[in-house]
Amino acid sequence: MMEHATQPDVTFVIAAYNSADTIVPAIESALAQNSVTLDVIVVDDRSSDATREIVSSLSERDARVRLIALEQNLGPGGARNAGIDAASGRWIAVLDSDDVIYPDRTANMIARAEQAGADITVDNLDVVYTDGRSTETMFTREFLEKRGRLTLEDFIASNILFRSTFNFGYMKPMFRRDFLNAQELRFRQDLRIGEDYLLLASALAVGGLCAIEPSPGYVYNIREGSISRVLELRHVDAMIAADQDFLAKYTLLPAAMDAQKQRNRSLIEARHFLMLVDSIKRRSLSGVLKIAVRDPVALRHLKMPIEVRLKKLRDAFFTSAIPTRAKRQTS
Repeated sequence: MMEHATQPDVTFVIAAYNSADTIVPAIESALAQNSVTLDVIVVDDRSSDATREIVSSLSERDARVRLIALEQNLGPGGARNAGIDAASGRWIAVLDSDDVIYPDRTANMIARAEQAGADITVDNLDVVYTDGRSTETMFTREFLEKRGRLTLEDFIASNILFRSTFNFGYMKPMFRRDFLNAQELRFRQDLRIGEDYLLLASALAVGGLCAIEPSPGYVYNIREGSISRVLELRHVDAMIAADQDFLAKYTLLPAAMDAQKQRNRSLIEARHFLMLVDSIKRRSLSGVLKIAVRDPVALRHLKMPIEVRLKKLRDAFFTSAIPTRAKRQTS
C-alpha cells in the first residue's frame, strides 16, 4: 500500500466541536497507523474552545494534518461533508473527535475490503468506559467472522429501537472515495442525529458491498454524565422523515423492507412514548389516555422506570445510538 506516494491510501475526516480535551489523542491515533499512507482533515464546526488553535498547532508540526475552520456551525453531517469534499485519499475514514483507533486498524480494513472487492468496510469496536468499568469488545470475533459481509437487511434490523444495547449502527465505516463520489453519497446535513446510520444504509442500498473486519480496531469512548442531553420529539420526527425519504429513493428487497417496517414501527413507538412521558410530566390525563388509545404498545415501556427507559432511548438515538458524548452538542 505504500506505493501511493502522491495519493494517500486513506484520508481521516474528524468533525470537531468543542473538542479541545480529546482531539489530540484522536489525531495522534490516526497519524500512528501502520503500513498505510494517510492524511488527516479536522473540520472545526465553530468551536468556542481552543480546538482550532490546538489543531492548527498540530498541522504546523505535521503536514499530514489539515484544519478546515467552518464559518458557521453545520452539525456533524455538514462538517464531515466538508472534510469528504476536501479529501484526496483512496479511502475515507470517519473518526470521532473523542475516540481513537489502534495502529493496525486501517491496514487490516483495507486488506479485508480489497480481498472481498468491497467499496465499504467496517470493523469491531472496543468500548471504553471512563467511569472505571471494564473495557468490553462490542461483538465477538466469531459472530462477525460468520457474517463476513454486512447486508442492508442486517444493518436495518440491527437498528430497530428497544432491542439490543449494541448494534451495527455503532460501527465506523471506511468508504472508497470514488464510490461515494460516483453514487453522490454524503451525510444528511439537516440531520443532527442518525446521519451516520442513513449514509451507510444508503451506501448499502445502492449496492455497495461491505466487508467486515472482525478484530476490534476502533476504540469507542463513553463518557457517561459528561454532558446533559435532551431527546426531543423533533429528533424522532426528523429520523422518521429521513427514513421516509430513504424509502422513496431506494428500492429495497423483501428482507430489507421487512426490517425497515419494523424499524419504522419502533420509531413511531418511540415518538408515542416521548409524548406519553410529556403527558405524565404535565399531569395530563387526557394526553395519557389519547396515547394509550392510539398506541397501547407504548404503555409497555412504563413497566420500566421512566428515567431508565428514557436513558435507554437516548442511548439508542445518540449514535444513531450514541451515548453521552461531546460531539452531539453541535447545534
